[in-house]
Amino acid sequence: MRLLHVVGTRPNFVKMAPVIAAGRELFGAERNVVVHTGQHYDRAMSDIFFEELGVPEPDHMLGVGSGTHAEQTARVLERLEPVLLEERPDVVVVPGDVNSTLAAALCAARVGVPVAHVESGLRSFDREMPEEINRIATDHLSEYCFLHSDEAIENLEAEGVPRERMHFVGNTMIDTLRALEDRFRAREAARRLGLEPGSYLLVTLHRPALVDGPLLADAMAALAEVAAALPVLFPVHPRTRKRLAELGIDETGAVQLTDPVGYLDFLSLEADARAVLTDSGGIQEETTALGVPCFTLRDNTERPVTIRLGTNTLLGLDPARIREIPELLAQPDRKPPAEPPRLWDGRAAERVARILAGR
Repeated sequence: MRLLHVVGTRPNFVKMAPVIAAGRELFGAERNVVVHTGQHYDRAMSDIFFEELGVPEPDHMLGVGSGTHAEQTARVLERLEPVLLEERPDVVVVPGDVNSTLAAALCAARVGVPVAHVESGLRSFDREMPEEINRIATDHLSEYCFLHSDEAIENLEAEGVPRERMHFVGNTMIDTLRALEDRFRAREAARRLGLEPGSYLLVTLHRPALVDGPLLADAMAALAEVAAALPVLFPVHPRTRKRLAELGIDETGAVQLTDPVGYLDFLSLEADARAVLTDSGGIQEETTALGVPCFTLRDNTERPVTIRLGTNTLLGLDPARIREIPELLAQPDRKPPAEPPRLWDGRAAERVARILAGR
């Protein structure tokens, strides 16, 4: 069995690190080819994750860089095809829902290589989100749909995906979190930034619906008010920082802005936060695993298990509701889940590798 793993963004690295490791252990390093599309291409959003997660250096760098959804997808298609023809893998493994994922699945399908989709079956039911289109198309191109929630099974069944393609394996991102837990808890990143554990609101915002329009200024104004009651720490995504500069928002204000941090430091900040405000999908799951309250600034989520367990609260795409966070945190019935979701046990990647091996 020869696997070709395609990664391109921060969430991909986190989800695929244990899958690549499990593949190397079961099939050998030489039978696991890693392709980095370069969709996230600076050190803070790419290189540091390879270093901290122990992912081997990519065998191929496609260097697609930034651009529109169409531009990124087209570049991956164009540059990945010769790699597939050269490497001749038995299966192409893709994670998540970014442009690199869809492009790799399309390319593999066109050259006749089976696709395995890690984190299959997630649905927000919002087709205005580019990620939703990527998820749906990738799932229907995949021979192996690796699932980590009961809702994912229901979603694929409703779309007519054959049951034999579905494999409930657990959450590979939580594999990574559990494997690194001793390391990230020892880093005490909050203290290094002058914050007491359990005392601050950690913020991460990057989606176009929030960042590219007028809502970002409203969100920053609301966060400045929250900061009077609860310190606010905001490691800023590069595209968000560009927008803040365009809006002329003062970086010396009540909200503590920092550059992006490495994965270990970010997990340390998450674990020690009083709560997290995000528009990210994966962070909703990390906070659920860590038992940290999460507030999601979106109208929907493709991860309803986080809502069902009570760790995540949808605020809607309404920055004014950020002001409610201190009051919501004070509610006496807000408790971490008694147990994690099914098979979020740190062994999902092992199951992926065994299924691909036919075991």
